Amino acid sequence: MRLLPVLGLLSVLIPGTAVPAAATSAPLSSDATVQAYVDAFATPGIAAAVVSDGGVELIARGRDGDGRTITPHTLFRIASMSKSMTATAVMLLVQERKIALDDRVVDTLPEFTMADERYEEVTIRQLLSHTSGLSLRTNPEFALPSPRTTEAVVAELRDRRLVAEPGARFEYHNTNYSIAARVVEVVSGQSLDDFFRQRLFVPLGMLDTRSVDACDQAVERLAPGFSVVLGLAYVMPEMPGRCGGNGGVVSTLADMVRWLRFQQGEVGAGVLDRILLEELHVSQPGAESYALGWQRAAPGGGDAPGFVSHGGTLATFTGSMAFVPETGRAAVVLTNGVGSPGELVQNLIVGADGVAAKPYENPLNIVNGILSALAVLALILFLVTALRAPRWAARRRAARRPRVWLRLVPLTLVIVAGLFVPLAPALLGGSVEWQYWVFDLWLFPLLDVLGIVLVLGGISALVSRIVALLVVPVASRGRLRASRQSSTPV
Repeated sequence: MRLLPVLGLLSVLIPGTAVPAAATSAPLSSDATVQAYVDAFATPGIAAAVVSDGGVELIARGRDGDGRTITPHTLFRIASMSKSMTATAVMLLVQERKIALDDRVVDTLPEFTMADERYEEVTIRQLLSHTSGLSLRTNPEFALPSPRTTEAVVAELRDRRLVAEPGARFEYHNTNYSIAARVVEVVSGQSLDDFFRQRLFVPLGMLDTRSVDACDQAVERLAPGFSVVLGLAYVMPEMPGRCGGNGGVVSTLADMVRWLRFQQGEVGAGVLDRILLEELHVSQPGAESYALGWQRAAPGGGDAPGFVSHGGTLATFTGSMAFVPETGRAAVVLTNGVGSPGELVQNLIVGADGVAAKPYENPLNIVNGILSALAVLALILFLVTALRAPRWAARRRAARRPRVWLRLVPLTLVIVAGLFVPLAPALLGGSVEWQYWVFDLWLFPLLDVLGIVLVLGGISALVSRIVALLVVPVASRGRLRASRQSSTPV
């Protein structure tokens, strides 16, 4: 769920305007449910699994960024689903009594310092439950350039402050898990990837899974993901960012099925004590529905009870996983495009119980449609303004009170507005972040397009009017010369 708050900001402006993609009153097959999702979000490649009644149904379709057919062994970035693995790694150290969940972080990680004395009271549990007091408001974790290691992420906190007392409230913040990952590295003496492989992935048979510290770090056999705008999918490199411990795992559908079955206690019984495993799924004090790397909530914001879930969102990959302890049903979805995979996961699980799937909605299509229409309209208006600049200038010169510069103010304001248009997601969140000109290349590319049209088109129209005012038309120069010649004495 790395970028969900950002991706949702514009879509919430137009609630209820999206068209359901597959409304139905009868249960669909898992295959049909996946296809309805693909149709709604124009998903380039998807891999999904449903665990039910002791069996596993695998569904894979589409292509990866290199044009290869998606299979259960295709690699995907799983984004914030990685948090469940970091939390499990911490619990392995708890099992060995090397640390305790309620230990202060500073006692285990002396390099962790902040410009706020309250940081000394932050515990490992509070990191894993997002109740540490860390916040995007004082720690802009999406800022570029981003640190490339967990050690660098921790070092960056030296001049940052908390926004609340540790344990006082819940605020989802990825840096919590980068700190937790650094704890694992320091206590174990291994890199996070080595610890994961030795203690989790190999014992569980997840042989294609590994972890990286940077969101855009290259991984062998991993193809790039896609951006999707108005149904058009195009290959894009992943956006740079800090992902160590919070979103850096790369895995396959086959391996993620094993991960879900391990969390359900069906495989890997000797890896982690059952009591500690179940503690990972328990909502934590002050953390609302958040547990330790998991949520006690239906995926995709649904209202179905009994779920243990977590989603993951990067700029070019999204996914979700969930299981229901009471029934044993589970599902996982991995995609290489944007969308709302949590909704699909919920539909796949309840569909196994004969419940009709909820229709999918893609409000970003409406947002992007509006943005593209505004860009085209603005382009036409600027072109007309530039072509009619000589006529406009002539009227201004002929006017008794031309007020020329005052009449150029609207175009100037349009240019200024164009500079701020790509900042809309940040402005809606109450901040001004000029780096959104870069972020929007992945998140809302049509915001950048509209901003560029307003700025360049506005400048073009403004310059056209100024030039038309300053340059005397040819016909006027001819009349002026004739007047001068007629007044010359013979």
